[in-house]
Amino acid sequence: MKMIVVFEKAPRLRHIGHLDLMRAMQRALRRSGLPLRYSQGFNPHILLNFAAPLSVGMPGKREIMEVPIEGEMSGEAFMEQLSKALPPDLPCLSARPVEDAHPAPMALLTAALYEARFDTAPPDLEKTVRDYLLQPEIPAIRKTKSGEKPCDLKPMIHLLRCEGDALIMALALSEKATCKPDLLLSSLFDFAKCERPRALVTRLQLLGEKDGVLSPLESL
Repeated sequence: MKMIVVFEKAPRLRHIGHLDLMRAMQRALRRSGLPLRYSQGFNPHILLNFAAPLSVGMPGKREIMEVPIEGEMSGEAFMEQLSKALPPDLPCLSARPVEDAHPAPMALLTAALYEARFDTAPPDLEKTVRDYLLQPEIPAIRKTKSGEKPCDLKPMIHLLRCEGDALIMALALSEKATCKPDLLLSSLFDFAKCERPRALVTRLQLLGEKDGVLSPLESL
């Protein structure tokens, strides 16, 4: 059996890198006394998998990890026991038991929902977004391990809308295609021909696809 665990990485921890986050979770899991499953060999470690790493500087509202356990356990009992070992800025929000054959969250991941909250709201942001999305193609340059590559962002943008002074974005996040919020914001303000304002970008939720519709990954 394994647990699909939803947790928050609060804004105070946004500058903690992914490896440090993994170590913090592993330590908390060990302290919790939960019946965890370990790898075999000379240096056994917890078989812990995250759906998607968070960029340094970005908080996450509903992050997902997969934790294999020995035997059976309810999600409520797992959550209660883990919560006692976690710091306040890294709370466990929910836990759901699934069979070992259940696909890993990373394999089901399709996109992510983000919020960009600006220090100073850009003027005419709604009109800029509307005109930006009317383009037949949205050319950009992606940085990859093998160098810079041209791409079209348009098919990677599932949602882009204004909510007050914030920008809500649902962007592709998978092995096939990924659009990072930083690239989208740079492209948007280059299109608007204005300086990009400072913004705190938060990952609100991870998404998968069910019946052709984006759904919360934690429920798949």
